[in-house]
Amino acid sequence: MLPGSSIGQRLVLTSFGESHGKSIGAVLDGCPAGLEIDEKDIQKMLDQRKPGQNLISTQRKEGDVIEIISGVFRGHTTGAPITMVIWNSDQKSKDYENLKTKLRPGHSDYTAMVKYNQKNDYRGGGRFSGRLTATHVMGGAIARKLLKVTLGIETNSFTSQIGKIKMERQFNEKMINSIYKNEVRCPETKTAKMMRTSILDARKKGDSLGGIIESVTTNVPVGLGEPIFSSLESDLSKAIFSIPSVKGVEFGSGFRGSELYGSENNDLYTVKRGKIITKTNNSGGILGGISNGMPITMRIAFKPASSISQKQSTIDIKTKKETTLQVKGRHDPCVVPRAPPVVDSLVALTIADHALISGQIKPVL
Repeated sequence: MLPGSSIGQRLVLTSFGESHGKSIGAVLDGCPAGLEIDEKDIQKMLDQRKPGQNLISTQRKEGDVIEIISGVFRGHTTGAPITMVIWNSDQKSKDYENLKTKLRPGHSDYTAMVKYNQKNDYRGGGRFSGRLTATHVMGGAIARKLLKVTLGIETNSFTSQIGKIKMERQFNEKMINSIYKNEVRCPETKTAKMMRTSILDARKKGDSLGGIIESVTTNVPVGLGEPIFSSLESDLSKAIFSIPSVKGVEFGSGFRGSELYGSENNDLYTVKRGKIITKTNNSGGILGGISNGMPITMRIAFKPASSISQKQSTIDIKTKKETTLQVKGRHDPCVVPRAPPVVDSLVALTIADHALISGQIKPVL
């Protein structure tokens, strides 16, 4: 069986644990020695995605307190694997007793049961739970700081759409400080309020909503990416699709670009302060699978959360007969507001990996 719990070539993140197990954690191997790092650097991003912070997220109360076990000495990375762990503390596994054989619509229950011959941990989704995105953030927080310190690269993600409610303006750097000033992580205050109301309305109906996260990464050097099968777009897409509920990824003009003429979609070159840039950025900062120096822009579509409290029809896998199911427990009516730090983490991990492959980041700082 091929391993599916690790990602990266030079900077390798391995995720471990289950939603209702004793702990979840990550091992980051390949991080250069000499990076100044502290648990607080990781904790800040974990706090941005942890559950139970407000009414529009799951009410599961987890502190998500990070503990670094190895790989950091006297405040700096040593070059050894960095092992990090979070101890689970607020599991309510009894909420999942009725799910031993009843298949939750929209979830991985059926596929996991068949693939692992019902030996999988079904509590809270086990390995397939959104809780495991905390392990992405553990490694991603380190990668994000590595990129900032070595190459000045910054990545910022935000909520641009919830259901049918969309941002009115195009994102710009002045909006960065506004992303985390509201619960939905939308930099437009007025739009954020409307998004919050729509999420609460969905929760009252026992339903859920999806949405779109946009990601903008700036100061990326030219030359990152290894065509054909390890192109920057290929690896970024693979990383982003590891987030539960993600159903679509597009770069630059994306699907909208398919409606344009080539004369409209082509990015024309110019020179600014001695540097070759493009006048527009329909490519999303990547050409031929290689970064071109422009901001890397992505849009990520999240489906509505599958766990809803409405009664639904399903199948009992034991009897193979139709039955009904009402999902109990504490679930997000919309996963999108907790996703920006997860997207930031996977983008940072991927770009840092490619920067190490290309030699733009050295193994010792």
